[in-house]
Amino acid sequence: MSALGIAVIVVAVVVAAAAGYLAYQARRTRRIAREAETLVPPPGRFVEIDGNRIHYVEAGDGPPILFVHGLGASQFHFSVPLFDRLKGDFRLIALDRPGSGYSTRPGDGPATPCEQAAFIVRFLDALGIDRPLVVGHSLGGAIALALALDHPARVAGLVLLSPLTRRNTALPPEFAPLAIPSPTLRRIVANTVAVPNAVRFGERTLAFIFGPQEPPPDYAIAGGAITALRPSHIYATSTDLMAIDGDMRHLPERYGALDLPVALLFGDADRVLDVARHGRGMEGAVAGIDLEIVAGVGHMPQFAVPERVAAMIRRTAARAFAA
Repeated sequence: MSALGIAVIVVAVVVAAAAGYLAYQARRTRRIAREAETLVPPPGRFVEIDGNRIHYVEAGDGPPILFVHGLGASQFHFSVPLFDRLKGDFRLIALDRPGSGYSTRPGDGPATPCEQAAFIVRFLDALGIDRPLVVGHSLGGAIALALALDHPARVAGLVLLSPLTRRNTALPPEFAPLAIPSPTLRRIVANTVAVPNAVRFGERTLAFIFGPQEPPPDYAIAGGAITALRPSHIYATSTDLMAIDGDMRHLPERYGALDLPVALLFGDADRVLDVARHGRGMEGAVAGIDLEIVAGVGHMPQFAVPERVAAMIRRTAARAFAA
């Protein structure tokens, strides 16, 4: 047999092996996703906006507070640690952003922080909500800032928890597998290897996100974390990650225009975002900001110090709704 013939056979074997491996991982992915949806079905309601079926949860009665979650997260990051502490005095609404959690997002938009902010305005319109206090965590903080800057008449105030406030110059290694520029490759990865790898490296990922605190012992089910083990959620997370940079190059130049109550809480042991750059750096950028740096707390203050977070929300709400 010629060298060319041998090479062709080798290539064919490699391609067949790769195809078989991806098919196996795709079956695992579908099984894991079905189990996740069975163990934690959507707990809220749905509303259709621009072809997106948006899942949200709501509790309480009173002045409205809207919660906007971060990258790869869902409404559970607010409803679990905070709703019981606040629902006696406020109307609380937490949505799964388009594509995340149980919300759908046909195509790849809205994805940038400014696009998602504009979408949230339409979400508020659909629910008949006017000028809520907006609480944003991590990437949700950037979206909340974009919402207040681009649509100031629609926001009463901001509470930013461990927020992304500036462009990150370096991507943390833990996020590198999500940095997939090609939508086609992104979809292949989301439907094959991403979910099994998320299971495999789940403990390491949670240590990075929650550290130095531990995640709650019931985080997988009661905390809704297992719902992230679905291809649509991972695809949306990668899409969001790839869409951040453009808006974050320009949003910080506009922070001085914010004319509403703004509070920011950051843990000084955050492993995901740098507290000096994204937290303390906002003190001179936003006039009158209520800045609280919490010693020893990581990227998830709503779980680590929920009472302090709830207290900040209450005092900011008093300022926002009094105005």
